[in-house]
Amino acid sequence: MEQHLFQLLEAINKNAQLNQKKMAELCGISIGKVNYLIHDLTYGDYLYSEKKGRNISYYLTQKGIDFLQSGIEAFHEKKVNIHQEPLTEIKQAVILAAGSRKDFHQPAGLMEIDGTSLLKRNLEILQENGIHHIVIVTGYQPEAFEEHPEFQQLQFVHNPKYKWTGSMASLAAAFDYISEDFLLVEDDILIEERAIKEMLAHPQRDCVLISNESGSGDEAFVEIKNGYLYKVSKDLHQFNRVDGEMIGISKLSYEVYSKMVSEYNASNKNPYLNYEYMLLDISRHYNIGYLKMHNLIWGEIDTWDHYTTIKEKTYPMLMRKEAEFREIFIKDHLMEALGLAYEDIEDIQPFGGMTNKNFKVVIKGKEYVLRIPGNGTESMINRKEEKFNAALVSQLGIDTELIYFNEETGIKIAELIPGAETFNSEMCKRQVNMEMVTANFRKLHTSGLQMANSFDVFEKMEEYERLMVEANGKPYVPYEEVKAQVMILKEIYQHMNIELSPCHIDPVPENMVRSSEGVLYFIDWEYSGMNDPMWDLAAHSLECNFTPEEEELFLMLYLQKEEVPLEIMQRVVMNKIFQDFLWSTWTVIKEAKGDDFGTYGIDRFNRCQKYLNHDLIREMTYEYKK
Repeated sequence: MEQHLFQLLEAINKNAQLNQKKMAELCGISIGKVNYLIHDLTYGDYLYSEKKGRNISYYLTQKGIDFLQSGIEAFHEKKVNIHQEPLTEIKQAVILAAGSRKDFHQPAGLMEIDGTSLLKRNLEILQENGIHHIVIVTGYQPEAFEEHPEFQQLQFVHNPKYKWTGSMASLAAAFDYISEDFLLVEDDILIEERAIKEMLAHPQRDCVLISNESGSGDEAFVEIKNGYLYKVSKDLHQFNRVDGEMIGISKLSYEVYSKMVSEYNASNKNPYLNYEYMLLDISRHYNIGYLKMHNLIWGEIDTWDHYTTIKEKTYPMLMRKEAEFREIFIKDHLMEALGLAYEDIEDIQPFGGMTNKNFKVVIKGKEYVLRIPGNGTESMINRKEEKFNAALVSQLGIDTELIYFNEETGIKIAELIPGAETFNSEMCKRQVNMEMVTANFRKLHTSGLQMANSFDVFEKMEEYERLMVEANGKPYVPYEEVKAQVMILKEIYQHMNIELSPCHIDPVPENMVRSSEGVLYFIDWEYSGMNDPMWDLAAHSLECNFTPEEEELFLMLYLQKEEVPLEIMQRVVMNKIFQDFLWSTWTVIKEAKGDDFGTYGIDRFNRCQKYLNHDLIREMTYEYKK
């Protein structure tokens, strides 16, 4: 990141008339990244711009010139570390939350800002960036964390001697729960999300995050030498020069962490030692890198004055900046996908969604939907199959035209349905809407289309069980007993000789959208595949919470018959059981990865047990056992 800052400033210093496309080429980064950096540099008073017609010229301020000069000098002093280990994906984090503050009657991380606790915000950022194994070290008022249900999936470790020990003791307490490289975060930190993202992407496996001096009066000053950590102290008199201030976020390799803990346990005579100084000791033998972020908005909550400043000043500034950068991030995707200019994108508005992040975007006066896949979906959804299937149904006229689909990232752009009206469960209970939905199902199921894959619910059950174990998810009780009953139904079901058809698989009302012209579209084909068409009917009935009478009408309209055959009813009920069992496991996986679906998962699991006692199922099971 710092290298790109200097490259960009140097390019602009040489030619003020460069456009952003040329800047991106010279620096080897995307146009969106250039826009992001220019915004940041302008915000920090390193750059200013002048617009002449459609052209924009950029100029360095005196502050920018001084910054460029100092950066070039520092860069020439750096040496290449030929023993640097490769970057590994960070999936674990330790949050130090043991300390007490005299101004507060609860742990600092539980102090609320804009309706949410500081700790919850930081957890969401970590989880959004793929970190799901999170250890929180408590000390002061550990019971306070139990009042927050969103923390129940986390690993808690208690430091009972928190009053008489420093932060190194708390960090060492987490040792048995850490098995690989991790991110270390102090619980009283409010910081921009980009700081976490850039720390995770930083090439050095061991590094500390530093910023410009904050002037808070409690700074941990840092001196860098030859590109690595050289000195850390709160005593300014110890420094030849100050290169920044340590923030309270570090990235540690398992090897360095092990050495820190080993040395602490073996020879420490000072229980009040903080982890920064143990890390400094280790840096005498091993290179500890750094990431310095300029113009970073952040703060820590140690006192009531800090808390007031953060609520009234720091947090509003941070939210405005994050919103701007989020917009740049989204526009970067659009520009790259569709070859657009930054100015072509006129508006961005968020949509809902359980699995993904969806946005309505206006490009040159026309409306589209941009989908950015949600957390953890890459292991659960085959994007190549989704792309193939979505293109098929688009040609069939059941979904809108697909404009762009990236098989690697899952990013999708489609036309926005004009005057879009999304169905809900109550709307789906009206006969006129049932007729539209069943007509679309018949069109899909009888189309003869061959989708790229088959949706085998029993293979999915095995797959999701494996993912649940990998994610350290806790299955609902009694999982094994219910699974055994489901497996008996599997044997009965597989002897029914069912012909497979193209299916949507996830026909929730929210995936059904009616245009202003009265055309009904099915959207979101992530789980689609060849399957028993009764799966779609059973799923829709469940999601709409149909009464038995409403379900009977729905099936009659689909079949275009006055009576529903027994076998159809059996297949519908069996598919309901399979779905509730499968999606309850899906929920366990997602929540183990950081999402929160309330009672959705346990409700489905309980309903699965209820349907296992359905008269039709009990009769079939009885006959099978005979």
